[in-house]
Parts: sequence; C-alpha cells; structure tokens
Amino acid sequence: MEQQEILAECVLPDVAAVKEFAHRLAPLLKVGDVLALDGALGAGKTELSRAIIHGLGESGDVPSPTFNLVQVYDRITPVVWHMDLYRLEQPEEAFELGMEEAFHGAVSLIEWPAKLGPYLPPGFLTLRLEIISDGDPENMPRKLTIIGDRDWKARLQKILQGVCMS
Repeated sequence: MEQQEILAECVLPDVAAVKEFAHRLAPLLKVGDVLALDGALGAGKTELSRAIIHGLGESGDVPSPTFNLVQVYDRITPVVWHMDLYRLEQPEEAFELGMEEAFHGAVSLIEWPAKLGPYLPPGFLTLRLEIISDGDPENMPRKLTIIGDRDWKARLQKILQGVCMS
C-alpha cells in the first residue's frame, strides 16, 4: 500500500470557500474514488459532500444521509454514494449498506470514516475539516487538511495551486 501524507493544508474563510473547493474537486473524481470526510459535528462535511455532488451535475436536493446512512445519486456521472456512518456501532455493519459495490462502481463520499475501522480501501483521500474560530457557522473559518498518496497528489496539483499551501 502506498504511503499517505499531508498533501496540503488550507484555511478556508467560510462555508462558501468550502463549496468552491468542492466544485473544483468534483470534475477530478472518477469511479472507484473513496473520499474520507473527517471532522467534528458541524465542521462542514455534509456541505462539502453536497457541493461535490452538485459539482458533478446533481440538480436536485442533496439531503444528509444521517438517518438512512446512504444516499445514492445515480442520475449523475460518475454515480455517487454519500454515506454518513455516524450511527454505526461496528465497522462490519457497513457491509449491509452495500459499500463494496460503491467502492468499485461509484465515487464514495464517507462521513465519519473512522467508523469503518480497517475496511477503508487502499488509495482513499482524506479531507479533514476543522473549525478554527467561533461565530456564525456559515462564516467560521475552517482548516482543510488533505491527506492522500502520490496518485492523489498528482491529480490534485492544479486545483491546489493558489488555494492551499502544501
């Protein structure tokens, strides 16, 4: 397995900047990509996911999958599985969601990826959001840490220039 490293760290001034990053990232995604969206409650993981899904062409509502755990967007290309694993108690429960199908036939956006334990597939990209000040949730700055392997580094190079300092 290839070594994962911090590819970039950015300070994004507000939720709008998180969404802008997501819109830049979306066209680079392809079937088999797994994005591990890490961060505390309210950090912006769902907003990041929504913006990626909209950036891939979904024009409808993109609800949080907190209660049903998975939302599948099969009217866009590539197909996206948006998973929120917050309520899982054991990593094995994720297999009941059909996540193996997602790993091979779609882009997987996984909120609370630590709940998968050892089952995250090789080559995943971590996008970690951290709130770095108090205030209005829409206008709070966030630190975005991007962690991935050499392949991700090459794919993301163009969008990170001018947005993040690596």
